[in-house]
Amino acid sequence: MTIPAKIGIIGDFNPQNSTHIATNDAIQHASEFLGKPVQAVWLPTDQPHGYDAFSALFCSPGSPYRSLEGALVGIRYARENKVPFMGTCGGMQHLVLEYARNVLGFKDAAHAETDPYASCLFITPLSCSLIGKTMEVAIKPESTAARAYGATRSTESFYCNFGLNPQYQQQLQQAGLDISGTDQSGEARIMELSSHPFFVGTLFVPQVRSTSGSPHPLILEFCRSAVRQVSRAAVA
Repeated sequence: MTIPAKIGIIGDFNPQNSTHIATNDAIQHASEFLGKPVQAVWLPTDQPHGYDAFSALFCSPGSPYRSLEGALVGIRYARENKVPFMGTCGGMQHLVLEYARNVLGFKDAAHAETDPYASCLFITPLSCSLIGKTMEVAIKPESTAARAYGATRSTESFYCNFGLNPQYQQQLQQAGLDISGTDQSGEARIMELSSHPFFVGTLFVPQVRSTSGSPHPLILEFCRSAVRQVSRAAVA
């Protein structure tokens, strides 16, 4: 019997949220394409979880979460334990917060959506809302994202009002969190850790552009990484 790759989705599932439904669907599209069983399990942010039971972790859109701290715990686990990870929209924003707090040492790193008057805002309002916008993203050659796409440009759909505060962009990059995708203004749209098997965050929501016959390349590569984790565990 083939052991399924279990993907823990960090987020508070809402059946009325179209991006949550799209997340489930996109993982299923990738599973069908790979011909491998992949099981998605939603992990509420306000509950403790045994993250070691999962082959990969995904931080969903839909912030603010019930527990910001709970979301950061899961992201940190994936980063430190080399577990394949992907975060989209709010997921990328919280990826940045986790890295700022636990790698850069900014313990008070905050998100303007939940703490707008904080003194150390790593996530701030975008100059123009991207909700409902479609935009071209330039992808850094040889990055994890570029290898997944097989291209250095992609058109993607956005659902967000917040993004990385440019003030901290250089510090994050110097500490190893690479900006591998940008918009026409040079603002961060994809971030990743090149030292990690698969650790990617996107400000856009790739799963909404996935279809059964054509899974989104980033979701596909993420799920492929999850399947590899199962194979490694079986050998070990």
